[in-house]
Amino acid sequence: MSHKRPPVPVILLVLAVIATSVYFIIQQQLKPVDTSLTASGTIEALEVIVSPEMAGKVVEVLVDEGDSVRAGDLLFRLDDSLLQAQLRAARAGLETARAAQATTQAALDSAKAQYDLALTAAQAEEQAIRTADWKASVPADFDQPNWYFDREEQIRAGQAEAAAAEEALTAALADLEFIEEKATSAGFLAAEATLAQARLAYQVAEDVLDRTSGVSGQELRDSAQTAFDEAEADLYDAQTAYDDALTTEGADDVLQARADLAIARERLDTVRDKLRALQVGIYSPKLTAAESAVRQAEAALEQAARAVGQAEAQVALIETQVQKTQVFAAVDGLVSVREVQLGEVVQPGAAVITLLRTGDLTLTVFVPENRYGEVKLGQAVTVKVDSFPGETFSATVTQIADRAEFTPRNVQTVEGRSSTVYAIKLSVDDPAGKLKPGMPADVIFR
Repeated sequence: MSHKRPPVPVILLVLAVIATSVYFIIQQQLKPVDTSLTASGTIEALEVIVSPEMAGKVVEVLVDEGDSVRAGDLLFRLDDSLLQAQLRAARAGLETARAAQATTQAALDSAKAQYDLALTAAQAEEQAIRTADWKASVPADFDQPNWYFDREEQIRAGQAEAAAAEEALTAALADLEFIEEKATSAGFLAAEATLAQARLAYQVAEDVLDRTSGVSGQELRDSAQTAFDEAEADLYDAQTAYDDALTTEGADDVLQARADLAIARERLDTVRDKLRALQVGIYSPKLTAAESAVRQAEAALEQAARAVGQAEAQVALIETQVQKTQVFAAVDGLVSVREVQLGEVVQPGAAVITLLRTGDLTLTVFVPENRYGEVKLGQAVTVKVDSFPGETFSATVTQIADRAEFTPRNVQTVEGRSSTVYAIKLSVDDPAGKLKPGMPADVIFR
C-alpha cells in the first residue's frame, strides 16, 4: 500500500505556523520581565460613630442605611418636651431677675439723689457754722483757742467721751445692784418700798375722798373718810420707819450709789447732746444715713446682678440641652449602619449610627517581606478598580507597619497565608467621588 504525500502548499503553511510560533516564543523570552511591586486590597473609609450626648426617646429618624449625608445634616431627634417646659420656666425666672435688677437700680438712683440733696443741705449748713468756733467764748481753764481743733477732731473726741460715759454708766448700774443685794441694805430697801406703796395708797384714798364731796349720801363720804384715815396712818408709819432706816449704813450706801448712777446718766446725756451739736453740716447723721443708704442700694444691685447672671446661666444650660436633642452629622459621609428606631429610648454614648467618610478613603495592602524595603512613606502609587476598567487613581503611602504578620485569612491558599507580610496603608485620592468603600482594588507601587 503506497502513501500519498501532502500537497506542497499545505507543507509550506505548516512550516510558516511553526516558524511564527517559534518567533513569538523567542520574543517572549527576550522581553524584559516586569518586576513592579503590586498588591491588592479593598477600598475602606474612616468610620465615624454617631452617639447622642443625652438620654431620650427618639421621635424622628431622617436617614437610613446607604444614605449620603453632608456635615450638619440632621440625623435623628429626641423628645425635648420636658426640656422645653424647663426652658420656659427658666426664661420666666430670668425675666423676674431682670425686673428685680431694674427695681434695685431705680432704688440706687433714688438713694443717690437723696444723698445729693442731703449733701447740698449739709454743705449749706456747714457754711453757716464753719467759723462759729472762732467767736465762741473760751473757759479760762483752756490753754488753746476753739479754732485750734477742726470739727472732725472734736467729733472724735466727743465719741471717745461718749464711750467712756457709757462705761461709767454700766459700772454705776453694777455698783447699785451689788449694794442693793447686800444684807445691810435689806432693811432700808424694805422701808423704802413700803413708803412708796403707802404714798400711792394715800394719794388714791385722797382722790376718792375728794370725789365724794357734794354727793348725796353720808355713807359714801363716811366710808371714803375711813379709807383715807387708814391710808394716812399707814403713810405716817411708813414714813417713820423710813426715817429711822435712813440712819443706817446700808441707807447711806444705797443713796450714794443712786446718786452716782444719776450723775453717770447725766454725763452720758450731756456728752451726747454736745456730740449732736457737733454733728451738723457735712458731719450730720442725716448725711451719714444717706450715704449708708447708697451703699446698701449698691450692694442690693450687685446681688440682683448676680441673680440675673445665674438665671442667664440656667437658661443657657437648658438651651444647650435642647440643642443636644438634635443629633447632626459631623462629617460628609455614607450611612453604613443605623441601629436606632423611632420610639426607642437611647442612652448617652450609645453607638446608634455609623458614617463612612467617603471623602477620606483608605486602602490597606500587604507586601511580601522580601519587597518591604521598596516602600517609602509618602510614596505615590497607582490604583485600579474593576468598576472603572482602563481608569487609574492615585494614592499615597501614609503608614508602613513596623512588624511583619502572617498573610490575612482572605488569601485563597494555605501556602499564601503562611507567608509573612507587612501591612501598608494608603490614602486614596478620589476628587470625583467615584470610589466606594468595599470595592476591590489593585495597587502598583511606582
